[in-house]
Amino acid sequence: MDSTRQLLKELTEANGVPGYEAPIRAVVRKYLEPLGSLSQDKIGSLICRKVGSAEAPRVMLAGHMDEIGFMVKHISEEGFLKFLPLGGWFDQVLLGQRVVIQTRKGDLVGVIGAKPPHLLSIEDRKKVVEKKEMYIDIGASSRAEVEALGVRPGDPVVPRADFVELANGKTYLSKAFDDRVGVALAISVLQALQGAEHPNTLFGVATVMEEVGTRGASTSVYVVQPDVAIILESDIAGDVPGIKAEESTVKLGNGPTLVIFDARMIPNLRLRDLVLDTAKAENVPVQISYIEGGATDGAPIHLFQTGVPTVVIGVAARHIHSHSSILHREDYEHAVTLITALVQRLDAATVASLTA
Repeated sequence: MDSTRQLLKELTEANGVPGYEAPIRAVVRKYLEPLGSLSQDKIGSLICRKVGSAEAPRVMLAGHMDEIGFMVKHISEEGFLKFLPLGGWFDQVLLGQRVVIQTRKGDLVGVIGAKPPHLLSIEDRKKVVEKKEMYIDIGASSRAEVEALGVRPGDPVVPRADFVELANGKTYLSKAFDDRVGVALAISVLQALQGAEHPNTLFGVATVMEEVGTRGASTSVYVVQPDVAIILESDIAGDVPGIKAEESTVKLGNGPTLVIFDARMIPNLRLRDLVLDTAKAENVPVQISYIEGGATDGAPIHLFQTGVPTVVIGVAARHIHSHSSILHREDYEHAVTLITALVQRLDAATVASLTA
């Protein structure tokens, strides 16, 4: 297994829902420690500082390490677990999926269930089952049995899914590409710049709790004090049935994406154009994306102090916010090339020109 595939496998198979990022943080720390000086803010985001040929400008690469998941909120007398979502879940993707409950006594496997369709009326079978009607079944028969296994309200619940290279060898299937792919990009760019010139100080940041309100970005930006920021995200592929061209033209294998709009940020326009110019110079294909129903860590970062020129670069994935999403290896590699070249262009004069 080559180093990129191994990196993506390790990052996605590690667990870490919002507020419970310790397992994934340990993996990220292992990769970042050789690449610069490492620190951690007080809610758990990791910051890797690599000095180039100048102390300034300060360039922030941010990808969030948390993944969507759940939290146990109640144990029924019959031994079933009711849960809260941590991050945005589409009800339709949940039923029948396996999950792992992380308890003080170890991991337990369960499955998400609901009232069987055989016992529903014909009309009720046509309706989407809502999360509040679902439960997690770990094979127990009483609350006492569940509690004896170590389960408590507040325990995190993560999707149970492994990393798979699909048949064509170019696409990968896994949980948590949102946003372990962004964390992987930060690591890969820092690796690419070891021994290479860059006219700035680079901060690779793996933030926490993005999926519940961009919380790690809100704290880690105070540590970094960036002059410019590049947000690294998984983006939404629009190449599946039912999506119109005006809704999305993003396709797997057509290059990384540049986000021109999301619900909480419009990118710095000169930085946006610098991304496009850099992509052209490096022969990297770029797709234009817009996210009308979501936001990224760029939301708090671009509003830090008097403002930070910020842009979002993504790697498209199908089926994000589910147990299994798919991305394309070439999109990842092109993103690394683009971001590395962009960082090498961000000298003091260029960064000053972004807000002149």
